[in-house]
Amino acid sequence: MEILLGLIAVVLIGGYVWYVTLIGRRNRALEALSSIDVQLRKRHDLIPNVLKIAQRFMEHEKELLTEVTELRANAMLDYDKSDPAAVKNHIESERQLQSGMMRFFATAEAYPELRSAETMVNAQETYSEVEGHISAARRFYNAAVTDLNNSVQIFPGSLIANLAGVLPMPFYEIEEAARAPVDASDFLK
Repeated sequence: MEILLGLIAVVLIGGYVWYVTLIGRRNRALEALSSIDVQLRKRHDLIPNVLKIAQRFMEHEKELLTEVTELRANAMLDYDKSDPAAVKNHIESERQLQSGMMRFFATAEAYPELRSAETMVNAQETYSEVEGHISAARRFYNAAVTDLNNSVQIFPGSLIANLAGVLPMPFYEIEEAARAPVDASDFLK
């Protein structure tokens, strides 16, 4: 009888420790997601200034400026951080905004007076710095999500996660175009 009670106690204590670990990992992933949001807010705050500067020079690019503005508005929408589907939609909105900004900066290269404007150069440098911070926050988030997802998907964590309502979270991955190799000949023309 004592052995049975001891075994039950070990199982209960082990289950509780696993539960605490799952909740800690979920909270670490949510904290990392919040860190990304702080950096994304900096990006969102910078974009209107960049667009205002460019608008003076890019008279024929109103459609692109409008598109980037709409992408920013969509990316700034609130979402439920505890809902993996909402997080995934938010990540996709941010990916689209990043892609729009890449197109914007590529288009801006065709305007020599814009490229040489000191305010635009400073804005581009600041934007690059913010993108670096976003990248670092994304690495931290993805590491936390890996730990969480491993705990949620591997037995007996999967059982405990189901009981506790802990779901795997999506990774914050970069756009496929950004993974493509860079062709240096494009820059040497």
